[in-house]
Amino acid sequence: MSEEQLVRVLGAWRRPGTPLITALGEAIREAVIDGRLRTGSELPAERRCAAALGVSRGTVTAALAGLRDGGWVRTRHGSASTLRLPDAAAEPLAPLTATGHTGLIDLRRAVPAAPRAAYREASLRAVERAGHLLTEDGEPGPGLPELRALLAERHTAQGLATRPEQILVTSGTRAAFALLCAHLRPRAAAVEVPTYFDALDVLRAQGARLTGCRVTTAGWDPDQLDAAFAAAQGGLAYLVPDFQNPTGALMAGRTRRAVAELAARHRVTVVVDETMRELDLRDAPRPAPRIRHSVLIGSAAKGLWGGLRVGWIRGPASLITALARHPLSAPFSAAPVQQLIAVELLGSTEPLLRSRRAELRTRRDHLSALLADDARWSFTVPPGGLALWLELNGIRAATVIERARHHGLALAPGPSFAADAALVRHLRVPYTPPPPVLDRVAAVLDEVCRGAAPPRGNPRAPSPPFSAGNASRPA
Repeated sequence: MSEEQLVRVLGAWRRPGTPLITALGEAIREAVIDGRLRTGSELPAERRCAAALGVSRGTVTAALAGLRDGGWVRTRHGSASTLRLPDAAAEPLAPLTATGHTGLIDLRRAVPAAPRAAYREASLRAVERAGHLLTEDGEPGPGLPELRALLAERHTAQGLATRPEQILVTSGTRAAFALLCAHLRPRAAAVEVPTYFDALDVLRAQGARLTGCRVTTAGWDPDQLDAAFAAAQGGLAYLVPDFQNPTGALMAGRTRRAVAELAARHRVTVVVDETMRELDLRDAPRPAPRIRHSVLIGSAAKGLWGGLRVGWIRGPASLITALARHPLSAPFSAAPVQQLIAVELLGSTEPLLRSRRAELRTRRDHLSALLADDARWSFTVPPGGLALWLELNGIRAATVIERARHHGLALAPGPSFAADAALVRHLRVPYTPPPPVLDRVAAVLDEVCRGAAPPRGNPRAPSPPFSAGNASRPA
């Protein structure tokens, strides 16, 4: 690359109070991580770099030496320095589609990238001990015994006594929910408004009559919850009580008890989606008690990677037996080798999850600070999950979506999360991308929402009821 390209990519890399050598090294590392500098590219000669960046050659030499020691740069004698991504750093939290590598920052799905090193090592270990699987017929069943046992142990350790025969392994949470719906055939269903759009598609395909219960970042509406369960009598309720998708809300204990009582009164099967449960971003994470007598579905899609096509259903043994006999159980099952990889990952996943939670907490706070105290939108800093749920003031989500697309940003509008296509002034904004990309996301929102409400810092602007600037972080 030319020195002009390097200067343009690094931008305003100097930081007050930070030594030039440190700031330059960190700027180059960040540019490699988020794709602004491509691995394999050759940097300009040190003397030319120094002249273009306005620093001494010694500063560039020292910065490159630090990068070389960390594995970010490879230099051969007499040749240019080549950028690379060390294995230890090749763990992007967001997939390439969410970081603008393809020219579009696609945030329509709030998903993490694969933990490359951990996944690769788990895959190798799984293949090494897959010999016994190759001697069998490969026909799907309720799941590999060792994976069912591991999942049962995990639920038991979290306070819910579980036996392996209460676990059915599927090819993901969507497959788990689709199988449940195919078996239960609900004529009516209670759903949250908003809720995860894939679940709505599954219920609509079943022909279920949907009744919504309003959920905000402050919690679940008790009156609407009561009415929704009454309308779904004899049917099904789909809930995400732990860091609800998309609001990030965490259901209070009293609400969980009320749900259990409503389910018993109206003979409603409560299906709880626990995909977000492990993404607790509070300073002291603690699992909430589960809703009594609910059927649980989960996967590692949000905590680890959606490409690990392994999910599960936890319920009464009689239900699991019936589901395993259903004609769709085989098509919705997970490949045996994928199940072995899941055993390897889930057996020692806590260090990886701790790291991911810490990174998500940092990025959530970064994006929240960028968007705080602005009368054009309001939001609450969520206690967990992957996204902010923005309520727009003075502009519709469809307008923002259309304008943002012209700036290279794709977002999911509120109506796609609503059973009744409401929530026309809401947006889900994931905070999985790295900080430089989140800076770009905030800049695009600022640009496309100009004129929608009094701008940032206007003393006459009303104080939003759930803004990050005037609300304490949820406990």
